[in-house]
Amino acid sequence: MASGETLTATAYITHHLTNLKVGSGFWTFHLDTLIVSGGLGLLVFGFLASIAGKATSGVPKGWQNFFEMVLSFVNQQVKDTYHGNNPLVAPLAITIFVWIFVMNAMDLIPVDFLPVVADKAGVHYLKVVPTTDPNLTFAMSITVFLIMIWMNFQVKGFGGFMHEIFSAPFGPKLAPVNFLFRVIEDIAKPISLSLRLFGNMYAGEMVFILIALLGLYQLPLALPWALFHILIITLQAFVFMMLTIVYMSMASESH
Repeated sequence: MASGETLTATAYITHHLTNLKVGSGFWTFHLDTLIVSGGLGLLVFGFLASIAGKATSGVPKGWQNFFEMVLSFVNQQVKDTYHGNNPLVAPLAITIFVWIFVMNAMDLIPVDFLPVVADKAGVHYLKVVPTTDPNLTFAMSITVFLIMIWMNFQVKGFGGFMHEIFSAPFGPKLAPVNFLFRVIEDIAKPISLSLRLFGNMYAGEMVFILIALLGLYQLPLALPWALFHILIITLQAFVFMMLTIVYMSMASESH
């Protein structure tokens, strides 16, 4: 979009839903998704590291108090849901919850603000909500899936994991059926995990874009939807985190 160009409603929606891309075909990179998600990760976890370095004993105050509440909340969910003994699970859950939340929270910035600023700088496409990009949500879910597979081998060993795949739930006599069910179950996990986050955030972003099309008349709708969307972005981060913990717990249990 050239600066000052007037767009039709359809072109406006299409413009806001188009990623800043480089490359072609399979090797197309969505630069806005990579830059925004990476920048937010560095910012929020760098901030957390700074707070941890300055943490004091006794009654916490300020940001230390806030983040200790968040960490305690997530850690309690891990204790209640994960029944194994792996030091990776709690840090993984905290990372997922915090990172997805801050990425989702980009949806609360007015839809035209950052794209217009970028357009002034010569960048004509910019999607500022990384979780509205299925490439990112699939990448996160596939990472969780690979950790889950690794944990199965770590906890059960190769023999125990193969025995579970071919024997549960109908016994070794129906090994082909058990294997087919297990493949379907495991493939469904990353697909459902990624599409749930992507679908909810994409729909929320679309509503913000449609409200923005109303111009000055958007004010009575934008604020209520933004307040309601705070619940959505928090819930989606929580659901992704909880399903990750559940998958890790299933990988650490034997039938």
